[in-house]
Amino acid sequence: MTDPVNLNRARKAKARADKKLRADENSTKFGRTKAERARDRAENEKRAALLRQSKLE
Repeated sequence: MTDPVNLNRARKAKARADKKLRADENSTKFGRTKAERARDRAENEKRAALLRQSKLE
């Protein structure tokens, strides 16, 4: 005889696996690392500061 399977537990495990797979796909498609966002933010701030300094009054 085989062990009984808890169908609720199996259903929830499958849902979690599907959700994780979808999240991984989206992170590779759209995501950027925190370091990349910080680098871009720093570059933008540097450019803005340079622009402010070179403005003529």
